[in-house]
Amino acid sequence: MTDWHKTACSLCYVNCGIEVQTEGRAITRVRGDRENPRSRGYLCQKAQRLTWYGDHGDRLTTPLRRREDGTHEAVSWETALGEIAAKLRSVRDEDLAANRPGSLAYVGGGGQGNHSGGGYGLALRNWMNSKRFFGALSQEKTGDFWVNGKMFGGQTNHTAEGVDECDLLLVIGCNPWLANGFNRARSAVNDIKNDPARRMIVVDPRRTETAEVADVHLPLRPGTDAYLLGAMLALIVQRGGQDEAFLAQHTGGFDEVAASLRKIPVDEWIAHAEVDRADVDQAVDLILAAEAMTVRVELGIQQGRNSTLNSYLEKLLYLVTGNFGRPGTNALHTWLMPLWSESRGDRSEITGFEYIGGMLPLNTLAEEILADHPHRARVLWVESSNPANTAADTLATERAIRAAELSVVIDVAYTETAALADYVLPAASQHEKWEFTFFDFEFPTNYFHLRPPLFEPLPGTLVEAEIYARLFEELGVMPDIEPLRNVDPAHLLKAAAPLLQENPAIAPVLLYRTLGATLPNGAASVAVLWPACLTLVKRMSVAVQRALETDLEGPALAAELFDRILRSPSGLAFTKHEYDEVWQLMRHDRVHLAVPELLSWLEKLDPARDRPDPEYPLSLINGQRRRHNANQILRPPSWRRTDQEGALHVRTDDLAAIGAAEGDWVAVVTRVGRIVVRAEIDDSLRKAQVALPHGFGMSVPDGHGGRVWHGPRINLITDAHDRDPIAGTPHHKDMPVRLEPAIPDEIEAAERDAAVIRELIASGA
Repeated sequence: MTDWHKTACSLCYVNCGIEVQTEGRAITRVRGDRENPRSRGYLCQKAQRLTWYGDHGDRLTTPLRRREDGTHEAVSWETALGEIAAKLRSVRDEDLAANRPGSLAYVGGGGQGNHSGGGYGLALRNWMNSKRFFGALSQEKTGDFWVNGKMFGGQTNHTAEGVDECDLLLVIGCNPWLANGFNRARSAVNDIKNDPARRMIVVDPRRTETAEVADVHLPLRPGTDAYLLGAMLALIVQRGGQDEAFLAQHTGGFDEVAASLRKIPVDEWIAHAEVDRADVDQAVDLILAAEAMTVRVELGIQQGRNSTLNSYLEKLLYLVTGNFGRPGTNALHTWLMPLWSESRGDRSEITGFEYIGGMLPLNTLAEEILADHPHRARVLWVESSNPANTAADTLATERAIRAAELSVVIDVAYTETAALADYVLPAASQHEKWEFTFFDFEFPTNYFHLRPPLFEPLPGTLVEAEIYARLFEELGVMPDIEPLRNVDPAHLLKAAAPLLQENPAIAPVLLYRTLGATLPNGAASVAVLWPACLTLVKRMSVAVQRALETDLEGPALAAELFDRILRSPSGLAFTKHEYDEVWQLMRHDRVHLAVPELLSWLEKLDPARDRPDPEYPLSLINGQRRRHNANQILRPPSWRRTDQEGALHVRTDDLAAIGAAEGDWVAVVTRVGRIVVRAEIDDSLRKAQVALPHGFGMSVPDGHGGRVWHGPRINLITDAHDRDPIAGTPHHKDMPVRLEPAIPDEIEAAERDAAVIRELIASGA
C-alpha cells in the first residue's frame, strides 16, 4: 500500500493541511489531513488538482543567461552567480559613492505556500541598501494594512474573523463558498445556512454561491461600496446602535466619526448604490440584533473604488457595534514571523507613494525603473513572482524588465518574467524542500505548519536559501563562521553579534550555514525560524506556554517551540490566548476610530462625480476566482477541469447588446488596451458587470518546439494609474470596459491558439 505524505495546499492563502500519495516524482492522489489542527481534513476542489504542480514542460533545471538576441542559454551555477555578484557589487559601490538610495527593486518574498526563501531575499535587499520591496500583498492588501496602523497602532495588527462562533456573518466583496479565504470556508457557510439561530448578509454585485444562501443579499452597483457601507453606518448611529460601553472602554474618537456619519444623505447614497432601502434596513436590523457579528472582506473591496476607505468602513462596522475581541467577532492575531513589516511614513522619491507594510505598490514597479530620475531602480530581482503577468500595465512592466541594468529571476518555472530576464536561477519546488505557510491568521489559537519535502530537488536546482548563501559567498561578504558551528542555538545569536554588527544583512545566511547545518533531514533553511521563536517567547510567553501545554520559560521555551515545529508535519498551535488578551496585541492603548484622512475622504464622496463613463459603461471584475483557477504556480492547461479557456463571463443582455452570442470571440476594450476572449453567459452577474478569471495569460510549450498563449492576459488592458490614492492598489474589481465584436483577424488568431490548447489538454500536457 502506498504511503500518504503530509503537506499543505498552496492554491489559496488558507493553505489547508493535506495528505498526498506519490508515484515517482508525481502527486497522484490528494486528501485532507485530519490531523491538521487547523483545517481538520477539509479539502476543496482545487487542492485535488495539485497533481499538476511542478510536473510540466516549463520546469527549470539549469541557470540561464540571456543572449544578445533575447534568447537564453544554459550556464553553470558558478558562472551565473559570479557574473550576477560582479554586477551587484558594481551597482552597490556606485550607489554608495553617489550617496543615493540602493538601486535594487525586489519583487516577491515568497509565492503561495512558498515562503522559506523570503528571509534570504530580504538579506540581499538589505545588503544592497535598498528599501524597494514589491509583491502580491502590495497589489492587494496594503490599504488594509495602512488602516490597521492608524486604528490599532501597527500595520502588522492584522484582523481575524470568528466565523465558527458568530451568529451573524457579514460577507463583503468575496465568495467564500468558491474562493475560501477563511478556514473550512464551505463547511462554515453550510453550518450557518443550516442553523436557524444564525444569519448571513452578503454585499456583492453578483449573486454568488454564498449570496444564494444568505438571509440578505445587497447587490450593489460595482464601485459603490463606500456609499453603501457609509449609509449602513449612518443608519446604525441614527438608531443608537453603537455599543456605548465598548466605545468608552476600548476606543477613542467616536464623536468625530459620528459627526461625519450624521452628514451622510442616507437615501441618496443607497440609491446611488442601486440597492433597495428595505433590504438595507433589514441588514442593519440583523447587525443590531446580533450577539456576535464577524465581518469577512476580500479583494472585492480591497481592489475596488475607494479601497482604503472601504477597509476603514468595514472595520467601523464591527468596532462601532462592539463586535470585537469576543467569541464570534473580529479580533487581531499573533505572528510567528510577520509576513510584512511596519513602515513609518517614508515615501518613494519616484512616485511619492508611502511605504506600507515595508512595501511599495506593485503598480508602480515600472515607474521606479523607467523614471528619468537619478535615484531610479537599476536592478530588478524577482523571486517566486511573475510581475510581467500580475502587475498592472503589462507592456510597461515588460519595458521596465528590459530596461533594468540587471534583471534576475529565481523561480521553478520559465515564467513570462523569466523569459525577459538577464539571468534565471532554477529553484527547487515547494514540494522538494522544507517549506512553511505564513497565512496563519487565527485568534484565539493560532497555528503554524512546517512540512518536509515530498521529493528530492530536481538535478540542477537549488533551494532558495542555498542560492542566496552561494551568492553572498560570491559577493565576498561572509565572514569566517567556523567558530560558530558548534555554539548552542540558545547562544548563537549572541556569539555572532560582533559579525552581525559589522554586516547585519548576513544574519539569515549565517543562521543557514551554522544552525541550519545541525538540523535533521536537511532542514537547514528552517534556521531562520529560530530568532522568530525567541522573539515570540519574549513577547507572549504565556500564550506559547498554553499552546504547548508546558511551563518552560525563556530560551528553553523557544527551543521547545522550535523543536515541536520541526516534529509536527501536520502543523501545531503556537499561541493560545484568552479573548481579553486581544488588547495586548495592539500598539495603541485603545482603538483610534477617527482617522482624519479617511473621514475627510468620506465627507467628500459625491454620487454626482461617481458615474459610469459612457465610453466604457461596463464594470470588469479583473481576476475573478472560479472553480479551477488559482495563482500562477500551476501552469499546465490540463490542470483546469472547468473554464479551460478563461472565458469572459457576461450577462445575456449585455452580450446581445453587441450582437454576440455565447461561444463567440469578443473584444474587451479599455482606455489602454484590447484583448480578445471567448464569451460565456453568466446571468448571476449584475447588469453591466463582466468578469475575467485570474491565473491565465501564460505562455506554455505548444508541444512542437514553440509556445502558445493560454487564456486572457488581463493586465494588457489594465491602467496602472487607475489606483487607490493612499495605497496605490489597482481598481481591478471595477475596471471600466466596453465590449466589441472581435474582428476576423483577431478571431483567426484566437481560434488558432485555442486549438493548440485543446490539443495540449487532450494529450494531458
